[in-house]
Amino acid sequence: MAARAVPFYVPALPAGKSFVAESGKHLSMVSTPINPDWIISGEPQARTAEHSRSHDDAALTAMWDCTAGEFRWFFGWDETVMIVEGEVHIVAEDGTERQLHAGDVAFFAAGTWAVWKVDNYVRKVAFLRKPFPKPMAFAYRVRNLLRGSGQSGIAN
Repeated sequence: MAARAVPFYVPALPAGKSFVAESGKHLSMVSTPINPDWIISGEPQARTAEHSRSHDDAALTAMWDCTAGEFRWFFGWDETVMIVEGEVHIVAEDGTERQLHAGDVAFFAAGTWAVWKVDNYVRKVAFLRKPFPKPMAFAYRVRNLLRGSGQSGIAN
């Protein structure tokens, strides 16, 4: 017999959408200039379109694209990206280098920098999440350990 864990308390969702689906090709992209102090070379032109946002404003999904250029980028939120078109060469803060192509997925921790070098064009889907404050994150990890779910990730 299968059992399913039911949370003790589930807050009611505020009025609004609980399901959003739209082709990335039809999102209205708006210019989002890169901070000029961050540009290393070229004249990269970036655009963004917000796809969806969580009811608590702690997570959002957006489409982002950029033309050729090299620039530093600061990640204020945890960000997982999936490249959907083009490619980009990344140099992370710790010196790790990686070329990302269409279909590649990468994670950037909040509070870190990376250098992005776009030779021609890149388009990505970005999944952003505000990190928990440290005391709350610690409490969350302790809760998981007490529940016996010490493994991290949904694939474990």
